Amino acid sequence: MEWEQARSQFTKEHTGLTADEKIAFLFQPDTLLSAQYFENFRRTTFLEPEKRLMLAILEDAIKCFQENLLVRSGRKKRLFEEAEQWITEVSGDWIFSFETICDTLGVNPKYVRQGLLRWKEKQLPKYPDAKVWEGKKMAG
Repeated sequence: MEWEQARSQFTKEHTGLTADEKIAFLFQPDTLLSAQYFENFRRTTFLEPEKRLMLAILEDAIKCFQENLLVRSGRKKRLFEEAEQWITEVSGDWIFSFETICDTLGVNPKYVRQGLLRWKEKQLPKYPDAKVWEGKKMAG
């Protein structure tokens, strides 16, 4: 009995509520506006197509990067260059930048970028005759 009084006094001093008042709060209904309720549905249904699009963009860039690494000229070389530039661009602030897409999909952009660049470094020694595009500074 004495222990219960000490416990309820401790609870009231630290939270401002007795144990009985805390239990009563468990059985009170939560109030939720209909706008708040429907906002949850609206967000999940509208975000999913954008996430699928972002995933498709990321997959396509990785595919262009990996499949066209050793191409020497033409359209495929340009695809590789554009994919590499997009992947290595840091602090892109537009909605379809590499970092924004990775963040939206819950993927660490630095981790993916480092993995792709390591993969590239491992592939190049396998094909010593291949001349791969190297970024060169142009005068001007």
